[in-house]
Amino acid sequence: MKLAILTSVALVFSAGIALAGANNMTSGRPSAVLNDTQCQAVWTLASPNGATISKDQAVPYIVNFTMVDVDGDGNITADEFKAACGKGLVKNTQ
Repeated sequence: MKLAILTSVALVFSAGIALAGANNMTSGRPSAVLNDTQCQAVWTLASPNGATISKDQAVPYIVNFTMVDVDGDGNITADEFKAACGKGLVKNTQ
């Protein structure tokens, strides 16, 4: 009986740890992460002058505009774009 209780507690505990770890995962597409060179190449296409880009400008390059525009101002900065590359939220157009 004690063994059954101990096993049940261990199972519940390990499930809790697994769920807690899942909450720390980065959202996005991990298999589509771009390296710095790829990211810079796509950013240059999206914003040849280096200025922020609007949603209309970003559509060909971004998977999910809302997830990339973290400050919610309606534009994507170079820093937001680079962070999105690291999450797999930028399409590799090369």
